[in-house]
Amino acid sequence: MKIAIGVLFIITYVLLLALPKIKGFISIGMAAIMTIIIVSLIQTTTRLDAFLTIVDSIQWNALMVIIGMMGLIEIFTKSGMPAYLADSLVLHSKSPKMAILLLAIFAGLISAITDNVATVLMVVPIALNICKKTNINPIAPIIAISISANLQGAATLVGDTTCIMLANHLNLSFSDFFFYQGRTGLFFVVEISAIIATVVLGLILPKYKGLKLPEIERTKVNYYYPTIILLVMLALLIAFSFIPIQNEVLESLIQGIIVMASMIVCFIINLIKTKSGNDTKDAVKNFDYTTILLLFGLFIIIGCVNTVGLIDDIGNVFVKMSGGNPFALYTILVFGSVLISAFIDNIPYVATMLPVISNIAVTMEFANPIVFYFGMLSGATLGGNITPIGASANITSLGILQKEGHIVKPFTFMKYSIPFTLTAVLCGYGLVWLFFGI
Repeated sequence: MKIAIGVLFIITYVLLLALPKIKGFISIGMAAIMTIIIVSLIQTTTRLDAFLTIVDSIQWNALMVIIGMMGLIEIFTKSGMPAYLADSLVLHSKSPKMAILLLAIFAGLISAITDNVATVLMVVPIALNICKKTNINPIAPIIAISISANLQGAATLVGDTTCIMLANHLNLSFSDFFFYQGRTGLFFVVEISAIIATVVLGLILPKYKGLKLPEIERTKVNYYYPTIILLVMLALLIAFSFIPIQNEVLESLIQGIIVMASMIVCFIINLIKTKSGNDTKDAVKNFDYTTILLLFGLFIIIGCVNTVGLIDDIGNVFVKMSGGNPFALYTILVFGSVLISAFIDNIPYVATMLPVISNIAVTMEFANPIVFYFGMLSGATLGGNITPIGASANITSLGILQKEGHIVKPFTFMKYSIPFTLTAVLCGYGLVWLFFGI
């Protein structure tokens, strides 16, 4: 049975890589097949226990946070506030290059609380407008915005799907990304890496000498309540990081409840304000149902793989590769994650690696296993920046450029992405080990 599940697991990854447009259905379908095989072949007396164990692997809190953020960010974007803030930055710039760098920095900062693709869709049109009015080739500016948006997704609990998954796996609170176990958290690792990588980005971007910024009017903010709700939501996530909850079920779902409640309140206010509720309808229509299905299926798949013992086997392989040396294992996890995520979706990769690292932590008995989790997450998040197909934000950005008549070759993209990403990776690699490995 273990061999059958292992073969199906490999087939799942191959299909996800080959057929990304239907990855949600692939995930659900393979999850159902694996579950049926395990329940059918296992001993009759333990079938129910095995099935409940597999179902228990579904991370409901993570799914609730992801769905809630999808709806909330959709209304937040339609409010015009992100575009207003981006326009304000441009108006305070002294040159086209400074405006582009500020937009890239802004894209990075806002992606710490919003989806990377949503960030790109907010900021890229503003950059395109500047490029058109100053006769600048938009390829370099748009690439800069895209890779910067990808970089800071790991800064907070709600910044990226993989962060939500990690938080749910380790029961991390929102504040744990800032300070964890009395030490500097992942937020500061990401931000320090972002600052240094942005300096490198500024050096490799064209100088655009002799060009002046065009006249730009600030985008009008249509309504302010999504911004207020978003801020209140973040405040509640921080507050409940310190408030003890006695009920075990409520404690495991509190983050999802806060985010979902924020989305529902936002939807209700939108219905009352607009009467038509078109923004709410669009938000529900534009939910990334593919990602939701993908995650739901992946949680079950990982539960199946774990049930038959494959997670233990994968963990033992990593331990043997490192020779039992914690720093060697950390290095393998970081740079292996970068390499793998450069070509495949980091969501299924992280879903697989979280339980693997749990097994490794038990096997090696390392003093602070969080270093392995943070190292893997930072590598997986940043790895997608290397290639044009490694992250959804990159694919979206290049798609927009293509519609504008600009075809971006892989070498052109990597001319900017590799120096930027390697700088961020090396910086994060050193800081995570400095903060948690020593």
